[in-house]
Amino acid sequence: MTSHTARPFGRTLCAMITPFTASGDLDLDAARRHAAGLVADGCDGLVLSGTTGESPTTTDEEKTALLRAVREAVGSTVPLVAGVGSSDTRHTVRLAQEAEAAGADGLLVVTPYYSRPPQAAVEAHFLRVAEAAGIGLMLYDIPGRTGTRIEPATLLRLAEHPRVVAVKDCSYDLLGATKVMARTSLAYYSGCEELNLPLYALGGAGYVSTVANAAPRRMRAVLDAFDAGDTAEAARLNGLTIPLVEAMMASGLPGTVTAKALLDAGPVREPLQPAGREAVDGLRRVYEELLAVTA
Repeated sequence: MTSHTARPFGRTLCAMITPFTASGDLDLDAARRHAAGLVADGCDGLVLSGTTGESPTTTDEEKTALLRAVREAVGSTVPLVAGVGSSDTRHTVRLAQEAEAAGADGLLVVTPYYSRPPQAAVEAHFLRVAEAAGIGLMLYDIPGRTGTRIEPATLLRLAEHPRVVAVKDCSYDLLGATKVMARTSLAYYSGCEELNLPLYALGGAGYVSTVANAAPRRMRAVLDAFDAGDTAEAARLNGLTIPLVEAMMASGLPGTVTAKALLDAGPVREPLQPAGREAVDGLRRVYEELLAVTA
C-alpha cells in the first residue's frame, strides 16, 4: 500500500456541476442541495466553477454567488476549491482574490488556453496568481483542452512556491506525474476517472471527479478498499465503475452534459447542448446497472 501524506483539499473531490433554472439562471437552491448531498455521500471536498461547472459561461458574479451558497450549505470544514482560470492573467488574479474573499480554501488554476504560451510564460502566469493569493493553488494540467502542457520541469520549479500545493492531472502522462511526485510534495489529484486508481497507487492524493456528481459513494469505495490494503477489491470495484465512466466521459458528449442529463439537473448553457433521449436512456441504464451490482 502506498503512503499518501499530502492531501491539502481532501482525498475524494467532486468537480461539481452548476445547476441552472429552466430559464437558464443560476439555481442556488439546487446547488446547495446538490453540494450537501455530495458531502453526505462521501465527497471530502468540492471543486466549483471548473470545466464541469461550466466556468466559461458563468459570470464572475455568478461564480462568487455559487461559492458563497455552497459554503453556506456544507459548512466551514469542507474544503472548497474555486476554479479561477482564464486565458487572461489579470482576470485570473482578480478571480482568485474574489474567490479567496468569498471563502474558498483553494484555487483551481488552469493553464492559459488558446494563446498557447511557452513554458516560461506558463510559469509566470501561475506565479502571478500564487503571489496575489493567500491560499493554496491546484494547478490544472489538461493539455487536451488548453493546447498547452505544464511540463514536468515547469512543475518542479513551481513546486518551490509555498502556495503551489497540488495538481489536477489530466495529462495522461503517468511517467511525468510519477517523476514530479517523487521529487516534490505536490498533491496529485487525478482528473481522469480511468486513472484514479493507477495514480493513487503511485502516490497520488485522490481525485477530482465529474462522475462523482452521480456516483460519489461508488467512486470513493475504490480508494477506501485500496487504503484498507485490499488491492484486489479496489481493482474489482474500479472495474465496476468503468462502464459509467465511459458512458459519461467518453461517449462524445462533455461530462457536464452527461452529468446533468443523468441527474436531471437542469439545462446546460450554450454553446453546449443537452443530451438526446437515446443518450439519456443509455446513461440511466448503465447507472442503474452500477447501482445494482454495488448495492
